[in-house]
Parts: sequence; structure tokens; C-alpha cells
Amino acid sequence: MFMAGNVINIFKKELRTYFTTPIAYIVIAIFLVLTGWFFFSTFFLFGQTELRSFFTLLPIIFSFVIPAVTMRLFSEEFNIGSYEILVTLPVSLNEIVLGKFLAGTVFVAMMLVPTLSYAICVGFLGQLDWGPVVGGYLGALLLGAAFTAVGLFASSLTKNQIIAFIIGMIVCFTLTMVDKVLFFLPESMLGFFQFLGADYHFQNTAKGILDSRDIIYFLSATFIALYMASLRIQEKQ
Repeated sequence: MFMAGNVINIFKKELRTYFTTPIAYIVIAIFLVLTGWFFFSTFFLFGQTELRSFFTLLPIIFSFVIPAVTMRLFSEEFNIGSYEILVTLPVSLNEIVLGKFLAGTVFVAMMLVPTLSYAICVGFLGQLDWGPVVGGYLGALLLGAAFTAVGLFASSLTKNQIIAFIIGMIVCFTLTMVDKVLFFLPESMLGFFQFLGADYHFQNTAKGILDSRDIIYFLSATFIALYMASLRIQEKQ
């Protein structure tokens, strides 16, 4: 029987754990330095009162940062042996997977909060179209959730956090770049591989276009990755 209380307890535990280790602060610092550099270099050098450069590069940055956020979620449990203790508790595997996923997703959302200052800064200094900004942050949350689910699945594959990071990074980077290499493919396959591209769907929302196909893509990618993680955890029992 699915218990929301169990999910919340696991979520709180995992989110709290993030901030008891230096890795969380290092990841946030790297993320803000990278996004800040790309934003302010465009803003001051070219005088563009928009966040296009920030949203353009966000999927690539996410491809490296989010696997670092998620690499420990299961790998650490396997490595130190605490997973065996966790599964003896009155919680289901799906509750464990969902609780860890929510913790990772909320952490990614917390990383994005300081970047709202970029939009506020541009809004004070120029005419900012808030439609693409709202769409961009909505897309960032959906993309972050999908990549968190992928990273969680990667973490469920191994007890080595570095290997989990590499697997998650490769999958997320591939999903980000797949629509950039369409010129290598026959025309009959272009539509399929374009649809697979996470960046393609993200850039649509970053333009302020809310298309149900983009939302369905992110929700489907998230569900599939979580389902695969759940299957992998079941094999561990």
C-alpha cells in the first residue's frame, strides 16, 4: 500500500543529507558561477536585456550538474550497506524511489532560485518579456525533474558514485545533443530523433510556448527513468 507519509519522510531525510556534505555547496557554487558567467557576459558585453543565453546553455549545464546531484542517492546506500537497513523498514520500493526523486528535484529547484536575480536585474534595467522567462523556468523545472530521474536510475546501477555520475552525464548529455546531429540521419528518421531531444522541447518552452507535446515528453521521460530505477531496485532484493 502506497503511503504518502513514507515518501515525505524519505524526501526530508534525503534533502537534509544534501546539506550535511560539502558536495551540495560545491555543486551549487559551480552551477551559479557557470550560469552567472554566461548571463553577465552577454548582458554587459552585448547589452541584451533578455535571458536567452542563460536558457540556451542551461540544458548542457544541467547535463553535468544534475548527475553530480543524484549520483549518491542509491550508490551511497549500496556502498555503505545502509540500503539493506532501508528495505527492512515498513516502506515500499516505489516510496523509496519517489522520495529520493523528489529530494533531488527540489534540490535542483533550489539551485535555480538564485538565478531569478538575473531576471529581476534585467527587468529593472530594461524591457523584459516575462513570457519567455516564465516558460523558461517552467521548462527548467521539467527538464530538471527528467534529468534527476535519469540520474537516479544511473545511481541505482552501481555502488560507485563516480560511475553513476558518468552514466547519468552521458545519458543526459546525449538527450540534450541528439537533435543537434540530425544532419547525419536520413530524412525519414528526423522527426523521431528530434522528438527525443530534451533541448528541443526545452527551447520551445523557453520561448514562452507551452505545447502539450513538450510537457508530455518531460513527464514521460521522468516516468520511464523512475520506472527503470524501480525495476533495478527490485532486482537488488
